[in-house]
Parts: sequence; structure tokens; C-alpha cells
Amino acid sequence: MRRGAVGVAGVLGVLVLAGCRVDGVAGAGVPSDAKAPGSVATPAPARSSPAPGSPAPLRTSPAPVRTSPVPARTGAVPRADARRPSAPPRTTAPALPRKGQRTADVRALQARLWSLGFFRQQPTGYFGDVTARALAAFQRDRGLGASGVLDSATWARLRAAGPAPTKAELYPETTLPPAKPDPRCLTGRALCVSKKSRTLSWMVDGRVVSVMDVRFGSAYTPTRDGTFKVYWKSRDHVSTLYHTAMPYALFFSGGQAVHYSPDFAARGYAGASHGCVNVRDKAKVAALFDTVRTGDKVIVY
Repeated sequence: MRRGAVGVAGVLGVLVLAGCRVDGVAGAGVPSDAKAPGSVATPAPARSSPAPGSPAPLRTSPAPVRTSPVPARTGAVPRADARRPSAPPRTTAPALPRKGQRTADVRALQARLWSLGFFRQQPTGYFGDVTARALAAFQRDRGLGASGVLDSATWARLRAAGPAPTKAELYPETTLPPAKPDPRCLTGRALCVSKKSRTLSWMVDGRVVSVMDVRFGSAYTPTRDGTFKVYWKSRDHVSTLYHTAMPYALFFSGGQAVHYSPDFAARGYAGASHGCVNVRDKAKVAALFDTVRTGDKVIVY
């Protein structure tokens, strides 16, 4: 071998042993970044261990991040989209009862007028001509101008004239106030029938137990006045003369009796009886029928 050739070969061998890459010279199939066979690895630096008896080194770790709430800013300007407090709702005075209405307020008006003596019947809740006339009479009496229309000044005077009506005054048991009992009704057990107030009061020893609306015979068939006694009770009676039903009949004078009238319940005072004392309320006269005894007094006046 020639000396020149040996020199080149020796240089190549030194380059391979050093792990360097020479383009076009690296061995076939060996990746360019792989360690060549027989290369010497550089040792990793050795960990130093503490000497015996010396304290262990402190481990250091990143300090935790401390979070604290941001203090609220005082006097901050509210956002544009923040809600503003709503204004209080406007209040208006309630409407006063007027003619043609049927309401609880009308009933209260009538009860106040009745307690003062201007309304001549029990409250009905309907503001008609009778209520308008009673209101005009009150206005005239108080110097308010007799318009018959309820205004704020009249309503204030009415409220100042007396206490608020009670439930019994607002919802009475009869259309008209019961009349003062006849002296004959004040002892014992008596059916006290007043043609003036068109009421029947069932009384025991001068105490009123129940009251109810009644109507009487017409001018051609009048109901007799006087002192009588119940002489016969017939629960499901039918008139043999007029062929009409007379439920819960309490006979006191010939063919005349106190009894329930479906016609009275339906038509009110637009009709009349054939001399009997018709009762409007079926439940009341049924209870009366069960209570009254044969021989109890009937006073018609």
C-alpha cells in the first residue's frame, strides 16, 4: 500500500471514532444521529450526597400563589344597564256606587241610610229609585243638595254619621225590618205575623227565634186578623179548593194556613195568596213546621 493511501485511511478512522458525520462517508443503514459502534459516552455528572452527619438539603418548591378578594370600590358609578327602582304605583280613590249598580258597596250605602232612618227597607244591594230617593232625603237633611247621587262629600258625611254596618245589618233575614211584636206575642209560643212589615216572627217567651218574609191574601181573599191557634199540621198538603200545593201547612183559621209558596219564591210580592200566609224561604218554613206544635198561638195583626 502506498503511504498516501494509508494516510487518508487513518484520518477517516479517527473521524469515525470521534462520532462526527461526514456526508457520503457514514456507514450504510446507520442513522445519521445514531452513535457509532465503539464510541465512548460522556459520563453524566455524579450527584453529590451530603457528608455523614450534615443536615439534608432543603427541597425548594414554587411558593403557592395567594389570592385575596379585591376590595369593593366605594362610590362606584352604576352601570348603564343596572335596574333603577320602579316608582310606586299610583293609587286612585275607589269609585262610589251609582244608580243602576248591584254591588256590595250599594248594600253598605243602603245599610247606612237604613240605620239613620232614610231607607225604609232592608239592604238589597241594588241602587234603584228607592235608594236614590233615600239618598236625596239624607242630602237634603244635611244641607248637601238633594241630587240623589253619591259624591265624595255625601259619602264622607254618611261615614261620619255612624259606625260601619254589621254583617247582620248588611245581610238581614227579611226584606223589611220586622215590626215591633204585638203584646200578645210576648208570652208563650207564638207565630207573630205582621202585615205592616210583611214578616213572620217565631217567638218563645218573648224571644225571637227566627224571622222570615211572608205575603198575604189579596183584597178579594184577605188574610184574617186576630188571635188563633194551630189546629192542624199537614206536611205535603194540596188545596182541595184551588188544587195547589201547600207544603208545610200550619192551619190556624178554617182553610187559611201558614205554608211555603213556590210562587212567592219565584215572583216575590208581585202575587198574592188566597188568604193564607205564604212563606218565601222553604228551609225556614220546614224548620218552623218541625218546631211548632198543635195549640201554639198565631197572632195576625
